[in-house]
Amino acid sequence: MGRQPVVLDTDDSVAVLEGETRVSLSRAWRECVRFGSRFSSYRQQVARATAGLPCVREQGALFMGSGDFHHLSLALVERCIKDYGFSESNGLRLVVLDNHPDNMRFPWGIHCGSWVAHAAKLTGIAHIHVIGITSGDLGAAHAWEHHLSALFKGRITYWCTGVNTRWASRIGLSQRFRQFDSEEALVAAAVSELSSDRTATYLSIDKDVFAPDVVRTNWDQGQMRREQFDALVAALSGTLVGSDVTGEISTWHYKAAWKRWLSAADGQDTGASHAELSEWQHQQALFNQHIVATLERAWRCN
Repeated sequence: MGRQPVVLDTDDSVAVLEGETRVSLSRAWRECVRFGSRFSSYRQQVARATAGLPCVREQGALFMGSGDFHHLSLALVERCIKDYGFSESNGLRLVVLDNHPDNMRFPWGIHCGSWVAHAAKLTGIAHIHVIGITSGDLGAAHAWEHHLSALFKGRITYWCTGVNTRWASRIGLSQRFRQFDSEEALVAAAVSELSSDRTATYLSIDKDVFAPDVVRTNWDQGQMRREQFDALVAALSGTLVGSDVTGEISTWHYKAAWKRWLSAADGQDTGASHAELSEWQHQQALFNQHIVATLERAWRCN
């Protein structure tokens, strides 16, 4: 029997998956962590949530709701590093499929757009690839928001298309910003590089990397197709030791004013009608089954 999927139920958006283990979380927990929180609160709440999860080496993909919770990946990656004993000399490759870099500044703690910056500081991480970015976050107007130190140190590589990144070349970061003319060219180059490196890999998937006609999310979306995702996962075959999935679609009204303001400024949409939500979540459920089946062929034998 293969690895079984896990649902960390943050927002009631993940439909039942065959053979799943499900950990449900309270509404108070969700409000505290969703979108972002102080680091002290994050550590406390995440420890509470992950206490009921299966052993890292036994669990399959972990589904955790909307991309508003993508910063939970930091704790899951740390858990994977600890369980497998990854270190500076024997590091874990982190591959992130995302329409956004998630390496942005957030001085008040951690949020869904800043977790990669924290992951880059972990000694057990060999390198981080963020693949599929089409977001304007990579444009010159947002240059100051990035944690550039991780890029200069060669810890992170962005794979992007449709964004003007000439500013990065001017400051010596052309190797860290892999720019392509099309999604097809991007995926082909990524497949070639990933398949040639057999480093143990953790795959974090934010479904906003996909085109809206593939699956709908709460955020602005990229251009990736299903078959391109399949090719990327195939390139990781035999190296995958952990994976998580965000990007479900759900509705939510933040109690905290700063979350309402920042999420709106970032372009988040949590106001789908009941009919739209039902249709889009059904689409999500079918796609989740595809993700589970596709990842099944990529897990490394422990």
